[in-house]
Amino acid sequence: MSEYTISDLAQMYDTTTRTIRYYEELGLLQPKRIGARRIYSDRDRVRLKLILRGRRLGFRLDEIREMLEWYDLDPTEVYQLREVIRKGDEKLAQIEEQIRDLQAVREELLELRAQMQQLLEEKTRGGRES
Repeated sequence: MSEYTISDLAQMYDTTTRTIRYYEELGLLQPKRIGARRIYSDRDRVRLKLILRGRRLGFRLDEIREMLEWYDLDPTEVYQLREVIRKGDEKLAQIEEQIRDLQAVREELLELRAQMQQLLEEKTRGGRES
């Protein structure tokens, strides 16, 4: 079993020690302590990797906590895999909706820009003719 310091993990995952301590405060990581030093296990390392991946994918910390708890409850990982797939599908649906919304905003901006460009051309053309 490998052991890691908070600095090791921060460097390994390109994050800050402050972030790791925050996840510890939330109970997502549970290093053992030797005096004031935190010693992180392979389990903590994997959990940190999953937390960071979950955050990058847009999951809230309470959702990540829930997914980590599923892993602890079912050593076969079957339940966890099913639920992570379900949550992933929900997240994909949210992202697809956001993409549609952004595309609609883009189209509206392009249309507005074209109208403003046409108005500008009319005004500058009209100014030259007078």
